[in-house]
Amino acid sequence: MIKIGIYGYGNLGKGVEIATKLSKDMELVGIFTRREPSNLKSQTGAKIYSCNYTENMIDKIDVMIMCGGSANDLPVQTAQMASFFNVVDSFDTHAKIPEHFENINKICLKNNKVGIISTGWDPGMFSLMRLYGQAILPTGKDYTFWGPGVSQGHSDAIRRIPGVVDARQYTIPVEDSLNLVRTGKNPDLSVREKHTRECYVVINSDANPKEIEEKIKNMPNYFSDYDTNVYFITQEELDKNHKKLPHGGTVFRTGCTGLDRTNNHVIEYKLKLDSNPEFTAGVLVACARAAYRLSTDRNYGCKTIFDIPPAYLHERSNEDLRATIL
Repeated sequence: MIKIGIYGYGNLGKGVEIATKLSKDMELVGIFTRREPSNLKSQTGAKIYSCNYTENMIDKIDVMIMCGGSANDLPVQTAQMASFFNVVDSFDTHAKIPEHFENINKICLKNNKVGIISTGWDPGMFSLMRLYGQAILPTGKDYTFWGPGVSQGHSDAIRRIPGVVDARQYTIPVEDSLNLVRTGKNPDLSVREKHTRECYVVINSDANPKEIEEKIKNMPNYFSDYDTNVYFITQEELDKNHKKLPHGGTVFRTGCTGLDRTNNHVIEYKLKLDSNPEFTAGVLVACARAAYRLSTDRNYGCKTIFDIPPAYLHERSNEDLRATIL
């Protein structure tokens, strides 16, 4: 049995707890939190410890799955835990992945550990699909559409506006652009042509909705480059209709083959997720299995989804995989 630890017990950590429970080759040893453990109760009866207790568990955990946020938690926490455990995280700040990789790689090599970073669905599964598409169709273009689904980062950005009580932001792919890509015509699409943003916002009774709407629509890096719709609703309506965390998206690789390049091809990979954190948790747990196997092989250092043999992700043997799904 692969012995698993979970570091962080929010939505993602709870998803990892369940995914571990459903894995026949894994045992959840403990959950580690910055909160007071006595105030929390796990879903499966797993023990909850203070994050300060991790070093007492070095010989009891094979892989620590990191479930913090990318902005402030994972760059620090993954580095700390990689000194003691094999680690897996879902760091998703794309521009900073090379820096994060180099940092974790140094620590893992120094301590004979494996670190698998930036797993999930994007980065993660979508990254792998882009790699496959480019390798198979070197003459072509990539397209990635996100949604429809809740963007937690954009929702948080709205909630930081003074006067806003709560908010949910949905990223919606533009259907006409999706269909145009499917034709294989390789269109050049602007950010605005690919996605729209739908914002459901609860505000204080004395807040000015027009001012808040303007602040949302003009927010750089989040909304200013998109067609954005803002809807003001009650807290009761938000709690009833917008509490779930669905997401998904589509990756395309379009390209052509033949000496005259007249044969067009479209590769399409699509995800439709009822629960973003629970699906991401499934990827993390599969990668934890791979981290354990890489460690057994003494193949230390930091890895990404690109570096993992596909069979290492699956709980069944290579012989079974060849016989049943190859």
